[in-house]
Amino acid sequence: MFKKNYQPLTIILLTFLLSTCGDPAGESTQIHYDTIIQGGVIHDGLGSPAIEGDVAIQNDRIVAVGDLGNATADDLIDATGLVVAPGFINVLSWSDRSLIHDGRGMSELKQGVTLQIFGEGTSQGPTTEELKEYDERNQGDIKFDISWTTLGEYLSFLENKGVSPNVASFVGATTVRKHELGYENRLATPEEMLRMQELVINAMNEGALGLGTSLIYAPATYSDTNELIALSKAAGVCGGSYISHLRSEGNQFEEAFEELVTIAREANIPAEIYHLKAAGQANYYKMDLVIESIEELRAQGLDIRANMYSYTAGATGLDAMIPPWIQEGGIDNWIANMQNPEQRARALREMQMHDAGWENLGRGSGYENVIPVGFKNPELRHLIGKTLLEIAEERGKSPEETAMDLVAEDGSRVGTIYFMMSEENVRKKLRLPWMSFGSDAGAQAPEGLFLNSSTHPRAYGNFARVLGKYVRDEQVLTLSDAIRRMTSLPATNLKLGDRGVIAPGYFADLAIFDPTEIADMATFEEPHQYAVGMVHVFVNGVQALENGEHTGNFSGRFVKREGYENQCSMADIDL
Repeated sequence: MFKKNYQPLTIILLTFLLSTCGDPAGESTQIHYDTIIQGGVIHDGLGSPAIEGDVAIQNDRIVAVGDLGNATADDLIDATGLVVAPGFINVLSWSDRSLIHDGRGMSELKQGVTLQIFGEGTSQGPTTEELKEYDERNQGDIKFDISWTTLGEYLSFLENKGVSPNVASFVGATTVRKHELGYENRLATPEEMLRMQELVINAMNEGALGLGTSLIYAPATYSDTNELIALSKAAGVCGGSYISHLRSEGNQFEEAFEELVTIAREANIPAEIYHLKAAGQANYYKMDLVIESIEELRAQGLDIRANMYSYTAGATGLDAMIPPWIQEGGIDNWIANMQNPEQRARALREMQMHDAGWENLGRGSGYENVIPVGFKNPELRHLIGKTLLEIAEERGKSPEETAMDLVAEDGSRVGTIYFMMSEENVRKKLRLPWMSFGSDAGAQAPEGLFLNSSTHPRAYGNFARVLGKYVRDEQVLTLSDAIRRMTSLPATNLKLGDRGVIAPGYFADLAIFDPTEIADMATFEEPHQYAVGMVHVFVNGVQALENGEHTGNFSGRFVKREGYENQCSMADIDL
């Protein structure tokens, strides 16, 4: 097996020679592998020109790439006319719950996703008995016992249960905050801050990728920049990254970006922006300004990058248009606060203001562009697909009042789609060499309880849409670069050892697809539709998808940050 620092072409030539050379007596030596994928168009994930050739798998690794001559294998897969790429890495997945219910991860597997990464602000650990009780009480259709306490225990639980994709996670700053402060709207005391840092250190020592934040949502919005710097220092000394849903993607977009830069500088940590966007038509122009700033900072040596999804609409909850301060105390207190006449009146005033100092995606998008789609209460599901403006008119109330009423009636934040971005900016982002991809959705299937709610089509189409619409049909970016930014780029950024490249020694995570057929089929009107064109998928050398169908194999693993074994401690932090 060759070292990873060989150039891909060198590796291919050397493995070719080993595979075809004769023995000293002049007789050819036939090599046998577990699997050979034959005659595909190989994109190595590094952006190199494609080559036609074979890929050999032994156990969980790629062991040879090139013309493998007369080598034999237990399984021979004809990939003639198909692209053979490294498995895709979803930098922002919300499959942490859906994989407990359905370990196949079908809507993403059928796009070639072999690694799903969690942790946008919240993570499945560390937790407490009190938080477990709260979370179990407020679960939606997917119900499960929380048998773990730490983040590492949760990811190990998924691996042991059996899932098709690999899984990894950031530790959520919101989760760490709730562990020590609950849902209180205040800053941490010095003692609480030290305990929060220690929780981050513990998660990093389990293999977490870094610290994730989501700063428009309560109780994360109660954190200040100093708190985020302190937690980022704990992640940074362990070799992790800081990744953030910025405090604003709209009216305060530039200021929120500057906060991320401050955190990166002060904590000496690489920083990534979740789903980079300029939300609301009045803010579209800010995308150029932020991109220019990122380019300048990168030129200066600061490691700033971003990820995106390939749609002009986002999806979150109605909480993204309701004041964070009224949400203090969790969902039950939030609902009670909205019934208080004084607090409700204040909230209504703020929701109708142009800028009340917090992120209001409803006002920024326009209520005719806000569509609630995820209700726990079956009696509200007839509203799925209607705009918030239409629902408000039916009820004879303002959209702001209606949003608060729906949260109270559903007992949840209510999953909601917001049409808030421009297609022009989507295309600008797609051309950026430092941009990776995340669905910002959970893996689903068009069956069973998944059909109780609508969803954003990105759950079924984010990666296929890039490869079909933007690469093949519109040529916004090249196929080799799109694959690079779905594979080796996030693997390198996040220190995912031996992932994201087709070369000997790397894990055999592979996405094999028809470049003439790959496409997203899901729409906002009919989102529960699988993408087409993905033929075969391998995860750790095991075939999970064969001719577009699940094989029944569950070979996904808990993927840990490279170097996590070098355990870090509080003593490493510059306090």
